[in-house]
Amino acid sequence: MFSRQLLKNIARFASGEALARLASIAVMMLLGHRYGVVIVGAYALAVSLQGYSITLIDFGIRHIGARLIAQYAQHGGEIVRRVQRRRFLMAGIVVPLIVIYSLSIRFPHNLAVFVVIFSATSALYAASLDWVAWGKEHLQLVGGFRALIPITILVAILASQAKGETVLWWTAGGNLIGYILQAVVFRLWWKRQAGHTTSRDEDVPARISDSLLWRATVVMGIAWVAQIAFNSIDTLMLGVVSGPVQVGLYSAAYRILTQVLITYYLVILALYPSLARLSAEERTGVLRPRILMLLLLVGAVIAVAISIFRRDLIVLLFGGSFVPAATLVLVLAWAIPLDFMTSYLNNAYIAWGMERKLLKCILIAAGTNIVLNLIFLPKYGAMAAAVDTLVAYLVYLAGLVSIRHSARLQALNPSVLVSETK
Repeated sequence: MFSRQLLKNIARFASGEALARLASIAVMMLLGHRYGVVIVGAYALAVSLQGYSITLIDFGIRHIGARLIAQYAQHGGEIVRRVQRRRFLMAGIVVPLIVIYSLSIRFPHNLAVFVVIFSATSALYAASLDWVAWGKEHLQLVGGFRALIPITILVAILASQAKGETVLWWTAGGNLIGYILQAVVFRLWWKRQAGHTTSRDEDVPARISDSLLWRATVVMGIAWVAQIAFNSIDTLMLGVVSGPVQVGLYSAAYRILTQVLITYYLVILALYPSLARLSAEERTGVLRPRILMLLLLVGAVIAVAISIFRRDLIVLLFGGSFVPAATLVLVLAWAIPLDFMTSYLNNAYIAWGMERKLLKCILIAAGTNIVLNLIFLPKYGAMAAAVDTLVAYLVYLAGLVSIRHSARLQALNPSVLVSETK
Protein backbone atom coordinates (compact mmCIF):
# COMPACT_ATOMS: atom_id res chain seq x y z
CA MET A 1 0.00 0.00 0.00
CA PHE A 2 2.88 2.40 0.73
CA SER A 3 3.79 2.66 -2.94
CA ARG A 4 5.82 5.32 -4.70
CA GLN A 5 2.57 6.84 -5.98
CA LEU A 6 1.21 7.08 -2.42
CA LEU A 7 4.37 8.81 -1.23
CA LYS A 8 4.02 11.26 -4.13
CA ASN A 9 0.41 11.91 -3.09
CA ILE A 10 1.47 12.61 0.47
CA ALA A 11 4.18 15.00 -0.73
CA ARG A 12 1.78 16.81 -3.04
CA PHE A 13 -0.82 17.29 -0.35
CA ALA A 14 1.79 18.18 2.26
CA SER A 15 3.27 20.95 0.14
CA GLY A 16 0.10 23.01 0.43
CA GLU A 17 -1.02 21.79 3.83
CA ALA A 18 2.31 22.72 5.38
CA LEU A 19 1.84 26.25 4.07
CA ALA A 20 -1.69 26.31 5.52
CA ARG A 21 -0.42 25.19 8.91
CA LEU A 22 2.35 27.78 8.89
CA ALA A 23 -0.10 30.53 8.01
CA SER A 24 -2.59 29.39 10.68
CA ILE A 25 -0.03 29.27 13.46
CA ALA A 26 1.43 32.57 12.26
CA VAL A 27 -1.99 34.20 12.72
CA MET A 28 -2.27 32.84 16.26
CA MET A 29 1.31 33.85 17.09
CA LEU A 30 0.77 37.35 15.76
CA LEU A 31 -2.45 37.79 17.70
CA GLY A 32 -0.89 36.33 20.84
CA HIS A 33 2.26 38.46 20.85
CA ARG A 34 0.59 41.70 19.74
CA TYR A 35 -2.88 41.56 21.25
CA GLY A 36 -2.93 39.07 24.13
CA VAL A 37 -5.09 36.29 25.55
CA VAL A 38 -8.55 37.87 25.13
CA ILE A 39 -8.14 38.54 21.40
CA VAL A 40 -6.74 35.04 20.86
CA GLY A 41 -9.70 33.62 22.79
CA ALA A 42 -12.24 35.42 20.60
CA TYR A 43 -10.47 34.43 17.38
CA ALA A 44 -10.00 30.81 18.50
CA LEU A 45 -13.68 30.45 19.42
CA ALA A 46 -14.72 31.84 16.02
CA VAL A 47 -12.38 29.41 14.23
CA SER A 48 -13.69 26.48 16.30
CA LEU A 49 -17.28 27.41 15.53
CA GLN A 50 -16.34 27.67 11.86
CA GLY A 51 -15.11 24.09 12.07
CA TYR A 52 -18.58 22.98 13.14
CA SER A 53 -20.10 24.97 10.29
CA ILE A 54 -17.89 23.23 7.74
CA THR A 55 -18.64 19.81 9.22
CA LEU A 56 -22.39 20.42 9.10
CA ILE A 57 -22.19 21.63 5.49
CA ASP A 58 -20.38 18.44 4.56
CA PHE A 59 -22.51 16.29 6.90
CA GLY A 60 -20.86 13.12 5.64
CA ILE A 61 -21.37 13.93 1.97
CA ARG A 62 -17.73 15.05 1.47
CA HIS A 63 -16.23 11.63 2.16
CA ILE A 64 -18.98 9.76 0.33
CA GLY A 65 -18.75 12.14 -2.63
CA ALA A 66 -14.96 11.76 -2.79
CA ARG A 67 -15.34 7.99 -2.57
CA LEU A 68 -17.82 7.99 -5.48
CA ILE A 69 -15.61 10.29 -7.57
CA ALA A 70 -12.69 7.89 -7.00
CA GLN A 71 -14.79 4.86 -7.98
CA TYR A 72 -17.10 6.30 -10.69
CA ALA A 73 -15.16 9.14 -12.31
CA GLN A 74 -17.14 8.76 -15.54
CA HIS A 75 -20.26 9.97 -13.70
CA GLY A 76 -18.49 12.90 -12.05
CA GLY A 77 -20.80 15.57 -13.42
CA GLU A 78 -23.95 14.11 -11.89
CA ILE A 79 -22.20 13.27 -8.62
CA VAL A 80 -21.06 16.89 -8.29
CA ARG A 81 -24.54 18.26 -8.99
CA ARG A 82 -26.18 16.08 -6.38
CA VAL A 83 -23.56 16.62 -3.70
CA GLN A 84 -23.46 20.39 -4.17
CA ARG A 85 -27.24 20.66 -3.97
CA ARG A 86 -27.07 19.04 -0.53
CA ARG A 87 -24.18 21.22 0.63
CA PHE A 88 -26.02 24.46 -0.23
CA LEU A 89 -29.05 23.25 1.69
CA MET A 90 -26.94 22.54 4.76
CA ALA A 91 -25.27 25.96 4.51
CA GLY A 92 -28.70 27.57 4.86
CA ILE A 93 -29.28 25.62 8.08
CA VAL A 94 -25.89 26.38 9.59
CA VAL A 95 -26.07 30.18 9.87
CA PRO A 96 -29.07 30.31 12.27
CA LEU A 97 -27.38 27.70 14.46
CA ILE A 98 -24.27 29.90 14.68
CA VAL A 99 -26.38 32.86 15.81
CA ILE A 100 -28.17 30.78 18.45
CA TYR A 101 -24.88 29.56 19.93
CA SER A 102 -23.33 33.02 19.95
CA LEU A 103 -26.20 34.35 22.07
CA SER A 104 -25.15 31.99 24.87
CA ILE A 105 -21.42 32.76 25.19
CA ARG A 106 -19.96 34.78 28.07
CA PHE A 107 -18.17 37.25 25.82
CA PRO A 108 -18.54 41.03 25.62
CA HIS A 109 -21.17 42.00 23.03
CA ASN A 110 -18.70 43.29 20.45
CA LEU A 111 -16.65 40.08 20.62
CA ALA A 112 -19.80 37.95 20.35
CA VAL A 113 -20.82 39.83 17.19
CA PHE A 114 -17.40 39.16 15.71
CA VAL A 115 -17.74 35.44 16.46
CA VAL A 116 -21.04 35.37 14.55
CA ILE A 117 -19.75 37.27 11.49
CA PHE A 118 -16.48 35.38 11.20
CA SER A 119 -17.95 31.89 11.57
CA ALA A 120 -21.04 32.58 9.42
CA THR A 121 -18.72 33.45 6.52
CA SER A 122 -17.85 29.76 6.31
CA ALA A 123 -21.26 29.14 4.71
CA LEU A 124 -19.44 30.05 1.48
CA TYR A 125 -17.54 26.77 1.88
CA ALA A 126 -20.59 25.07 0.36
CA ALA A 127 -19.57 26.44 -3.04
CA SER A 128 -16.11 24.84 -2.91
CA LEU A 129 -15.34 21.74 -4.98
CA ASP A 130 -12.22 20.77 -3.05
CA TRP A 131 -13.81 17.40 -2.25
CA VAL A 132 -13.89 16.58 -5.97
CA ALA A 133 -10.18 17.30 -6.31
CA TRP A 134 -9.58 15.09 -3.27
CA GLY A 135 -11.51 12.18 -4.78
CA LYS A 136 -9.62 12.58 -8.05
CA GLU A 137 -6.34 12.63 -6.07
CA HIS A 138 -5.38 16.14 -7.17
CA LEU A 139 -3.87 16.44 -3.73
CA GLN A 140 -1.45 19.25 -4.51
CA LEU A 141 -4.39 21.38 -5.59
CA VAL A 142 -6.37 20.50 -2.46
CA GLY A 143 -3.45 21.16 -0.15
CA GLY A 144 -2.47 24.36 -1.88
CA PHE A 145 -5.87 25.97 -1.66
CA ARG A 146 -6.41 24.89 1.93
CA ALA A 147 -3.67 27.43 2.60
CA LEU A 148 -5.55 30.21 0.86
CA ILE A 149 -7.86 31.18 3.73
CA PRO A 150 -5.27 31.40 6.55
CA ILE A 151 -2.95 33.28 4.18
CA THR A 152 -5.60 35.90 3.36
CA ILE A 153 -6.30 36.29 7.09
CA LEU A 154 -2.60 36.71 7.82
CA VAL A 155 -2.20 39.27 5.03
CA ALA A 156 -5.22 41.18 6.33
CA ILE A 157 -3.70 41.41 9.84
CA LEU A 158 -0.32 42.54 8.53
CA ALA A 159 -1.91 45.10 6.21
CA SER A 160 -4.19 46.56 8.86
CA GLN A 161 -1.72 47.50 11.60
CA ALA A 162 -4.88 47.72 13.71
CA LYS A 163 -4.90 48.26 17.46
CA GLY A 164 -7.00 46.41 19.99
CA GLU A 165 -10.18 44.59 19.02
CA THR A 166 -10.29 46.22 15.58
CA VAL A 167 -7.85 43.58 14.33
CA LEU A 168 -10.55 40.94 14.67
CA TRP A 169 -12.62 42.60 11.95
CA TRP A 170 -9.64 42.51 9.63
CA THR A 171 -9.40 38.76 10.22
CA ALA A 172 -13.09 38.46 9.30
CA GLY A 173 -12.44 40.34 6.05
CA GLY A 174 -9.51 38.09 5.19
CA ASN A 175 -11.65 35.05 5.94
CA LEU A 176 -14.36 36.26 3.54
CA ILE A 177 -11.91 36.91 0.72
CA GLY A 178 -10.29 33.51 1.19
CA TYR A 179 -13.56 31.58 0.92
CA ILE A 180 -14.60 33.48 -2.20
CA LEU A 181 -11.27 32.86 -3.93
CA GLN A 182 -11.32 29.18 -2.96
CA ALA A 183 -14.81 28.66 -4.41
CA VAL A 184 -13.95 30.46 -7.67
CA VAL A 185 -10.68 28.61 -8.25
CA PHE A 186 -12.12 25.13 -7.69
CA ARG A 187 -15.11 25.91 -9.88
CA LEU A 188 -12.83 26.99 -12.74
CA TRP A 189 -10.68 23.89 -12.23
CA TRP A 190 -13.69 21.59 -12.46
CA LYS A 191 -14.92 23.20 -15.67
CA ARG A 192 -11.55 22.55 -17.27
CA GLN A 193 -11.51 18.85 -16.38
CA ALA A 194 -11.64 16.88 -19.61
CA GLY A 195 -12.60 13.59 -17.97
CA HIS A 196 -15.85 14.46 -16.19
CA THR A 197 -19.12 13.76 -17.95
CA THR A 198 -22.58 15.21 -18.05
CA SER A 199 -24.41 11.95 -17.51
CA ARG A 200 -28.16 12.11 -17.03
CA ASP A 201 -30.03 10.78 -14.02
CA GLU A 202 -31.07 7.64 -15.85
CA ASP A 203 -27.45 6.85 -16.74
CA VAL A 204 -26.22 6.89 -13.13
CA PRO A 205 -25.77 3.46 -11.49
CA ALA A 206 -28.19 2.68 -8.67
CA ARG A 207 -25.25 2.29 -6.27
CA ILE A 208 -24.35 5.97 -6.73
CA SER A 209 -27.93 7.13 -6.27
CA ASP A 210 -28.37 5.01 -3.16
CA SER A 211 -25.08 6.26 -1.68
CA LEU A 212 -26.24 9.89 -1.92
CA LEU A 213 -29.63 9.42 -0.29
CA TRP A 214 -30.13 11.13 3.06
CA ARG A 215 -30.56 7.83 4.86
CA ALA A 216 -27.26 6.64 3.42
CA THR A 217 -25.27 9.76 4.42
CA VAL A 218 -26.86 10.70 7.73
CA VAL A 219 -24.82 8.15 9.65
CA MET A 220 -21.59 9.54 8.24
CA GLY A 221 -22.79 13.07 8.95
CA ILE A 222 -23.64 12.37 12.57
CA ALA A 223 -20.33 10.54 12.95
CA TRP A 224 -18.36 13.59 11.76
CA VAL A 225 -20.34 16.01 13.92
CA ALA A 226 -19.65 13.72 16.87
CA GLN A 227 -15.99 13.58 15.80
CA ILE A 228 -15.57 17.34 15.85
CA ALA A 229 -17.50 17.51 19.12
CA PHE A 230 -15.06 14.97 20.50
CA ASN A 231 -12.13 17.10 19.35
CA SER A 232 -13.28 20.64 20.11
CA ILE A 233 -16.46 20.76 22.19
CA ASP A 234 -14.22 21.86 25.07
CA THR A 235 -13.58 25.21 23.39
CA LEU A 236 -17.26 25.88 22.71
CA MET A 237 -18.26 24.92 26.26
CA LEU A 238 -15.51 27.10 27.73
CA GLY A 239 -16.95 29.99 25.74
CA VAL A 240 -20.30 29.46 27.44
CA VAL A 241 -19.13 28.92 31.03
CA SER A 242 -15.80 30.75 31.34
CA GLY A 243 -15.17 33.52 28.82
CA PRO A 244 -12.37 34.61 26.47
CA VAL A 245 -9.37 34.26 28.84
CA GLN A 246 -9.90 30.54 29.51
CA VAL A 247 -10.68 29.97 25.83
CA GLY A 248 -7.47 31.78 24.85
CA LEU A 249 -5.24 29.77 27.20
CA TYR A 250 -6.78 26.44 26.27
CA SER A 251 -6.68 27.21 22.55
CA ALA A 252 -2.99 28.13 22.73
CA ALA A 253 -2.17 24.83 24.45
CA TYR A 254 -4.34 22.85 22.07
CA ARG A 255 -2.79 24.59 19.07
CA ILE A 256 0.57 22.98 19.91
CA LEU A 257 -1.13 19.60 19.91
CA THR A 258 -2.89 20.22 16.59
CA GLN A 259 0.30 21.30 14.82
CA VAL A 260 1.69 17.81 15.41
CA LEU A 261 -1.56 16.06 14.55
CA ILE A 262 -2.16 18.00 11.34
CA THR A 263 1.22 16.84 10.06
CA TYR A 264 0.16 13.27 10.77
CA TYR A 265 -3.21 13.84 9.12
CA LEU A 266 -1.40 14.57 5.86
CA VAL A 267 -0.56 10.90 5.63
CA ILE A 268 -4.04 9.84 6.75
CA LEU A 269 -5.83 11.98 4.17
CA ALA A 270 -3.53 10.84 1.39
CA LEU A 271 -4.22 7.23 2.37
CA TYR A 272 -8.00 7.53 2.10
CA PRO A 273 -8.45 6.94 -1.67
CA SER A 274 -6.02 3.99 -1.50
CA LEU A 275 -7.83 2.48 1.48
CA ALA A 276 -11.17 2.83 -0.31
CA ARG A 277 -9.87 0.77 -3.23
CA LEU A 278 -8.46 -2.09 -1.15
CA SER A 279 -9.99 -5.49 -1.76
CA ALA A 280 -11.57 -7.35 1.14
CA GLU A 281 -8.54 -9.64 1.41
CA GLU A 282 -6.07 -6.73 1.48
CA ARG A 283 -7.74 -4.98 4.42
CA THR A 284 -6.45 -7.38 7.07
CA GLY A 285 -2.90 -6.23 6.39
CA VAL A 286 -3.53 -2.64 7.46
CA LEU A 287 -5.08 -3.67 10.80
CA ARG A 288 -2.11 -5.58 12.17
CA PRO A 289 -1.40 -4.84 15.87
CA ARG A 290 2.24 -4.01 15.15
CA ILE A 291 1.14 -1.05 13.02
CA LEU A 292 -0.89 0.35 15.92
CA MET A 293 1.98 -0.22 18.35
CA LEU A 294 4.37 1.62 16.04
CA LEU A 295 1.97 4.57 15.89
CA LEU A 296 1.69 4.55 19.69
CA LEU A 297 5.48 4.55 20.11
CA VAL A 298 6.08 7.40 17.66
CA GLY A 299 3.35 9.46 19.29
CA ALA A 300 4.74 8.83 22.78
CA VAL A 301 8.21 10.03 21.75
CA ILE A 302 6.71 13.26 20.42
CA ALA A 303 4.64 13.69 23.60
CA VAL A 304 7.73 13.39 25.80
CA ALA A 305 9.58 16.02 23.76
CA ILE A 306 6.66 18.45 23.92
CA SER A 307 6.26 17.90 27.67
CA ILE A 308 9.90 18.72 28.33
CA PHE A 309 9.90 21.94 26.31
CA ARG A 310 6.28 23.00 26.96
CA ARG A 311 7.01 26.34 28.63
CA ASP A 312 9.54 27.39 26.00
CA LEU A 313 7.11 26.44 23.23
CA ILE A 314 4.26 28.46 24.73
CA VAL A 315 6.38 31.58 25.23
CA LEU A 316 7.96 31.29 21.79
CA LEU A 317 4.69 30.80 19.96
CA PHE A 318 2.29 33.04 21.84
CA GLY A 319 4.16 35.25 24.28
CA GLY A 320 4.74 35.56 28.01
CA SER A 321 1.08 36.19 28.85
CA PHE A 322 0.33 32.56 27.89
CA VAL A 323 2.70 30.94 30.43
CA PRO A 324 -0.26 29.56 32.48
CA ALA A 325 -1.10 27.41 29.44
CA ALA A 326 2.14 25.38 29.87
CA THR A 327 0.47 23.08 32.40
CA LEU A 328 -2.33 22.44 29.93
CA VAL A 329 0.26 21.46 27.30
CA LEU A 330 1.71 18.88 29.72
CA VAL A 331 -1.66 17.14 29.90
CA LEU A 332 -2.75 17.52 26.28
CA ALA A 333 0.56 16.26 24.86
CA TRP A 334 -0.42 12.72 25.83
CA ALA A 335 -3.39 12.83 23.51
CA ILE A 336 -0.91 12.65 20.60
CA PRO A 337 -0.10 8.91 20.78
CA LEU A 338 -3.77 8.14 21.33
CA ASP A 339 -4.80 10.24 18.34
CA PHE A 340 -2.20 8.59 16.12
CA MET A 341 -4.02 5.28 16.63
CA THR A 342 -7.60 6.55 16.60
CA SER A 343 -7.15 8.62 13.43
CA TYR A 344 -5.60 5.69 11.57
CA LEU A 345 -8.42 3.30 12.50
CA ASN A 346 -11.10 5.95 11.96
CA ASN A 347 -9.90 6.70 8.44
CA ALA A 348 -9.77 3.02 7.50
CA TYR A 349 -13.25 2.27 8.79
CA ILE A 350 -14.76 5.21 6.90
CA ALA A 351 -13.02 4.18 3.69
CA TRP A 352 -14.57 0.70 4.05
CA GLY A 353 -18.11 1.93 4.66
CA MET A 354 -18.24 1.03 8.37
CA GLU A 355 -19.88 4.30 9.40
CA ARG A 356 -22.53 2.71 11.58
CA LYS A 357 -20.07 0.89 13.81
CA LEU A 358 -17.84 3.94 13.91
CA LEU A 359 -20.78 6.11 14.93
CA LYS A 360 -21.36 4.13 18.10
CA CYS A 361 -17.74 4.61 19.16
CA ILE A 362 -17.58 8.34 18.52
CA LEU A 363 -20.96 9.04 20.11
CA ILE A 364 -19.90 7.30 23.30
CA ALA A 365 -16.55 9.11 23.35
CA ALA A 366 -18.06 12.52 22.56
CA GLY A 367 -20.81 11.92 25.11
CA THR A 368 -18.18 11.09 27.72
CA ASN A 369 -16.33 14.31 26.93
CA ILE A 370 -19.49 16.42 27.13
CA VAL A 371 -20.69 14.90 30.42
CA LEU A 372 -17.29 15.30 32.07
CA ASN A 373 -17.10 18.90 30.86
CA LEU A 374 -20.56 19.66 32.23
CA ILE A 375 -19.48 18.34 35.62
CA PHE A 376 -15.96 19.77 35.93
CA LEU A 377 -15.66 22.72 33.52
CA PRO A 378 -17.52 25.31 35.63
CA LYS A 379 -15.19 24.73 38.59
CA TYR A 380 -11.83 23.83 37.03
CA GLY A 381 -12.00 25.60 33.67
CA ALA A 382 -9.40 24.82 31.02
CA MET A 383 -7.59 22.18 33.10
CA ALA A 384 -10.79 20.15 33.33
CA ALA A 385 -11.12 20.38 29.55
CA ALA A 386 -7.58 19.02 29.09
CA VAL A 387 -8.06 16.05 31.45
CA ASP A 388 -11.50 15.27 30.04
CA THR A 389 -9.95 15.17 26.54
CA LEU A 390 -7.54 12.41 27.57
CA VAL A 391 -10.31 10.35 29.16
CA ALA A 392 -12.46 10.70 26.04
CA TYR A 393 -9.54 9.58 23.83
CA LEU A 394 -9.13 6.42 25.89
CA VAL A 395 -12.83 5.65 25.58
CA TYR A 396 -12.73 6.23 21.82
CA LEU A 397 -9.66 4.07 21.30
CA ALA A 398 -11.23 1.22 23.26
CA GLY A 399 -14.29 1.39 21.03
CA LEU A 400 -12.28 1.44 17.79
CA VAL A 401 -10.16 -1.51 18.85
CA SER A 402 -13.28 -3.45 19.78
CA ILE A 403 -14.70 -3.14 16.24
CA ARG A 404 -11.37 -4.00 14.62
CA HIS A 405 -12.46 -7.63 14.87
CA SER A 406 -15.58 -6.81 12.82
CA ALA A 407 -13.41 -5.22 10.15
CA ARG A 408 -11.29 -8.37 9.94
CA LEU A 409 -14.44 -10.48 9.64
CA GLN A 410 -15.63 -8.27 6.79
CA ALA A 411 -12.31 -8.82 5.06
CA LEU A 412 -12.78 -12.58 5.32
CA ASN A 413 -16.48 -12.46 4.41
CA PRO A 414 -17.38 -9.55 2.07
CA SER A 415 -21.10 -10.27 2.52
CA VAL A 416 -20.78 -8.93 6.04
CA LEU A 417 -19.78 -5.54 4.58
CA VAL A 418 -22.86 -5.48 2.40
CA SER A 419 -25.18 -6.03 5.35
CA GLU A 420 -23.28 -3.49 7.46
CA THR A 421 -23.71 -0.63 5.00
CA LYS A 422 -27.44 -1.14 4.40
